[in-house]
Amino acid sequence: MSKQNEVSNEGHSIVVPCPVEATSLIPLKDERATPCLIAPPARPILKVPAVLAETTLQIVVEADIPLDPPASEIKRVFKDVFITQCKLVPVRFGEEVCNGTLRTVTRAKLFVEGFIRKDIEYATTDCNGVIRDRIATVPFSGFADLEGNDFFLFPVIGDSPEGSRSRFIDPKNGDTPRLDKFFFENNVFYNDQPYCELVSAKFFELDFSPSPTNEDGSFHTLREKIVVDLTLKVLQVRQVRVTALWH
Repeated sequence: MSKQNEVSNEGHSIVVPCPVEATSLIPLKDERATPCLIAPPARPILKVPAVLAETTLQIVVEADIPLDPPASEIKRVFKDVFITQCKLVPVRFGEEVCNGTLRTVTRAKLFVEGFIRKDIEYATTDCNGVIRDRIATVPFSGFADLEGNDFFLFPVIGDSPEGSRSRFIDPKNGDTPRLDKFFFENNVFYNDQPYCELVSAKFFELDFSPSPTNEDGSFHTLREKIVVDLTLKVLQVRQVRVTALWH
């Protein structure tokens, strides 16, 4: 049984159903604070995320979602996209930069994996029933080819050449190498991995029962054909020199 409160308004009693406790907040005084800034050199070098590309991928999936109890009508469907993996794999390289320690990537494959989370609200055949809720995750995966004008800024990858090994001559026999003495040299470059950020997702879908039903029937399976236009940013942390003057 719901609780009710009575309030008076110009001599008339008004019933307020289902009251809850509330607290009125008082305003707090606020003043602008002056940040502490340390002046850098005239042209400082910063390490910041740089946008390499922004691309829209079209994802097309089909799924059968079981419903228990069965549905008579779909009321609403809410959707979100979750990215579980987004990796940029270089397949073509351009010029060398930074004295040959880095190479620009002029073509790459963008591997994307994730799922669509669907929250389905539906009615059953009960004449006075409750709205049911079904949560389902629809996985997807694929790749896109990025090259040329797809990039605002080419990624850079450091080259790690194979290790070298030097041998020594046997001092007792100058014609043969020593098998017990070597000099090794290895060079490994550790790169900042390009990564992705979600920008937007636009959904188009058709939901239907695989088996047609009449007006008072129900269905146990919801078949969905979904098209998602998914926009992603591809970024890489880069070192850049600030050319603006410090004021």
